[in-house]
Amino acid sequence: MGTIKQFEDLEIWQEARRLTQEIIKIVKTTHLNGDFKLRDQIKGSSGSVMDNIAEGFERDGNIEFRQFLSIAKGSAGETRSQLYRVYDSSYISEEKLNELVKDYKKLSQRIAAFINYLNRKEYKGIKYKE
Repeated sequence: MGTIKQFEDLEIWQEARRLTQEIIKIVKTTHLNGDFKLRDQIKGSSGSVMDNIAEGFERDGNIEFRQFLSIAKGSAGETRSQLYRVYDSSYISEEKLNELVKDYKKLSQRIAAFINYLNRKEYKGIKYKE
């Protein structure tokens, strides 16, 4: 892993952003747009994944970063659960549900692996690595 200088360099943030864009596309192109509560919940939880990765990175070190990564992982699980509600409300196909659930599971695994990576590091934080 090369030196990470900003949160935008993190592959987990990039993937979280891509998945958030997928959720926004669903909102804009389906009747989910009119289901205000569920729409706002899933947009919020999907955005929370990328936002918590970013916020944690901008904190002062690995302890807080790991805490925010854990919150991001939780938000990925929340989004996954909401995807089932979106499917159960007939806003997306089973194929789309399965694709996004798989992608969010993979992202959760990658966030967990990154937390484990940080747990093994001695230095204060990735952004301080020279």
